[in-house]
Amino acid sequence: MGKPGLRKTHRYSNEFKATAVKLSDVPGVLIQDVAQSLDIHPFMLSRWRKEAREGIIVTKGIKLNGVDGWIGITKL
Repeated sequence: MGKPGLRKTHRYSNEFKATAVKLSDVPGVLIQDVAQSLDIHPFMLSRWRKEAREGIIVTKGIKLNGVDGWIGITKL
């Protein structure tokens, strides 16, 4: 989860969002773990997943380059 202290304000690219959504779709991977590895709040990732379901964020064509569950997340 987020770290205590000053808030960070970031604008994430659509590619970053789509990749995060794809990582969270890997079987056996928890949203919380993906969010922590990307240093984002789990709610933000959940919102991006909702936007992907609604077609706002396009995840088609995003490749994870052989990412397989935990291996890919630990390499981030």
